[in-house]
Amino acid sequence: MTENDNNLPKRRLGTQGLEAGAIGLGTMGMTMAYGAADEAGGLATIRRAYELGVTLFDTAELYGMGTGSNEQLLGRAVKDFRDDIVIATKFGFDLTDLAAVGTAMDSRPEHIREVTENSLRHLGTDRIDVLYQHRVDPHVPIEDVAGTVGELITEGKVGYFGLSEAGPDIIRRAHAVHPVSVLQTEYSVFERAVEAGVLPVVRELGIGFVPYSPLGRGFLTGAVKPAAEYPADDMRSWDDRWQPGNYEKNLAAVRELTALADAKGITVTQLALAWLLAQGDDIVPIPGTRSPERLALNVAAAYVTLTPEDLARIQEILPHGAAGSRYPEVMMPTW
Repeated sequence: MTENDNNLPKRRLGTQGLEAGAIGLGTMGMTMAYGAADEAGGLATIRRAYELGVTLFDTAELYGMGTGSNEQLLGRAVKDFRDDIVIATKFGFDLTDLAAVGTAMDSRPEHIREVTENSLRHLGTDRIDVLYQHRVDPHVPIEDVAGTVGELITEGKVGYFGLSEAGPDIIRRAHAVHPVSVLQTEYSVFERAVEAGVLPVVRELGIGFVPYSPLGRGFLTGAVKPAAEYPADDMRSWDDRWQPGNYEKNLAAVRELTALADAKGITVTQLALAWLLAQGDDIVPIPGTRSPERLALNVAAAYVTLTPEDLARIQEILPHGAAGSRYPEVMMPTW
């Protein structure tokens, strides 16, 4: 087994025993949403992440568009250190009609079991450490979802139950049937909606929180260009934050954040991740990247300390988050 002597700080996610390094890795962009897939870069980045102390690796059935390609990539990359890490994957979409991807849900108990078996096979493992419902299915009671995942946990196929983009009522109802260990939802200096109702509920119930898109889908890296300059298979070509008007406002905010980061001798990416980590010790963000070099910069954010003055300045720059909606209306979760 590969040795990993990195001392990346660990954090507890929930009260059922789940623990992970303070920075995780999201793998979506390795096979979808950000242009052509990059298998070689993905394999190298995942393996480098483990060397740097990352233990939470996030994938989903959706990220392979039903082919299993993203889970297979992750499974190949981690096979030599599988027992040292936490693999999280997700169910919940109907992928039979690719034209409806992102809007058609399917969390029927029989479908959850089917997706779980497929994920186990694609990942090349005998267990899924965290199994998330990717999006709430309005046609299937959350009690049935929680009960089915609970059965899979009893059977040893799943370790912990997670929800993604669920609101307070759904979280409470699911948790009453089977303990929810972790909630995954978009959260960053750009996106703050969870602060009003979701974070208080997960903390009340002892549920960990995993922010996805912690770098604003790349906007907080500073390496951005207007929507029209991205290819059609890159989600930034239609993301509202990149559209004229919003783009200029968000770029101005990132420039102010960059000035603060420069004064501290860090990157704006590290500033954004350190801000998230400062929001609570129950938070483990999962920034995605295909670059081992950018990954190393992301992980280094776990060692950055922000002062109260730094946090106040960030709040001043972005008091309510970014300009523009994070999803088109048809894809927007309702809490």
